[in-house]
Amino acid sequence: MVMSEVNKKARRRFIASNERDRCVACGVCMNVCPRDAISISHGCYAVVDESKCVGCGLCEKSCPAGVMHKVERI
Repeated sequence: MVMSEVNKKARRRFIASNERDRCVACGVCMNVCPRDAISISHGCYAVVDESKCVGCGLCEKSCPAGVMHKVERI
């Protein structure tokens, strides 16, 4: 198995999640997501499309409100 395949599988173990009640819908997470897996719902909070998210953690690192988190997929 090629190393990049191992990294992809490891990243897919995780998914982005957010605290909707604290989200300010600034759109930073949406703009940094390499897979376009995040959208802003009704101008109120970020929503993650689980089928697109690879769990890279860029949204978590970029969120100015600290409400995006990388969690293990269930």
